[in-house]
Amino acid sequence: MKARELRGLSFEELDGKLQELVQTYFNLRFQHKTGQLENPRRIRQVRQDIARVRTIKRQQELQIR
Repeated sequence: MKARELRGLSFEELDGKLQELVQTYFNLRFQHKTGQLENPRRIRQVRQDIARVRTIKRQQELQIR
């Protein structure tokens, strides 16, 4: 997921996306611990996406003020 795509989303959409990513991250960690995860690189990608969403949300908060 690109930052450019995320910047086009509203604050509420970013909240939804963040919740979705956190749930995905939880599921990936669970699969990894049980040995069912086929692509461990996906964990890192989701973690980076979570950081991107949080960063853009924070930037939008600062612009509102």
